Amino acid sequence: MQILIDASVIMLAYVFGSIPFGLLIVKLSTGRDIREVASGRTGGTNAARAAGAWAGVLTGFMDGFKGAAAVWVAQGVAPTTYWLHVVAALAAILGHNYSLFIIERDEKGRLRLRGGAGGGTTVGGAIGLWWPSAFIILPIAVLVFFGIGYASVTTMSIAVITIVVFAVRYDLGLSPLIYVLYGVIALTLVLWALRPNIRALIQGRERFHGWRPWRKKQQEGTKTE
Repeated sequence: MQILIDASVIMLAYVFGSIPFGLLIVKLSTGRDIREVASGRTGGTNAARAAGAWAGVLTGFMDGFKGAAAVWVAQGVAPTTYWLHVVAALAAILGHNYSLFIIERDEKGRLRLRGGAGGGTTVGGAIGLWWPSAFIILPIAVLVFFGIGYASVTTMSIAVITIVVFAVRYDLGLSPLIYVLYGVIALTLVLWALRPNIRALIQGRERFHGWRPWRKKQQEGTKTE
C-alpha cells in the first residue's frame, strides 16, 4: 500500500511539474507561442524574451512553486521519508524539462517532450526541502545573472549553489545526505537540458543578458570604425 502511495506522489509531482506555465502565460498575454521564441524553452528567461519582464518573473515564480509544492505534498504524505521528498522534487524538474503536455515531433519525425531547463523548479525543490535556502540561492543567482550575463550560466549556478547549501547543512548535521544528492542530480538534469547552450558558450555564441559598460563601449567603437 505504501509503495502505491509513494508512486502516486512521484507521478503527481511529475504531472504538476509538466504544467508549462511559461507557455500559458505568454500565450494568454501576447498570443505568441513561446516555443517559437529564441531557445524555444518554457522557462522564465524565454518568457521574458517573449512577453516582457513581468511574464518572466511570473513564470519563474510558478516554475519554482511546482518544485516546492511537489516536496510539500511528499512531506505531507510521509514527513520523515526524506528520499521521497527528494524524488518528488526531481520528478517535478523532469516534468518541467520534459512536459507531458508538450509532445511534438522532431525533424526526424520522432516524438519528443519539450519544456524548460529546470533552474526555477530546482530552486523550488530546494525551498521545499529547506525554505531559508531561498535567501541564499536567489540573491546569488541574481548576481550571477547580471554579473556574468548569461542565463544558462545562472541556471547552472542555481544547482551548484543548491549542492553547496545542502553540503554545508549536512556537514553541520542539519540536513540528510540525500539532500546533497538532490542538488547533484538536479545539476545533472540542468546540464543535460542546457547542452546546446554549453556548446554556444564554448563557441562564443551564447546570448548575453548582463550589464557590462565596457562591452557597450566596445560595440559602439566597432560601429564607428
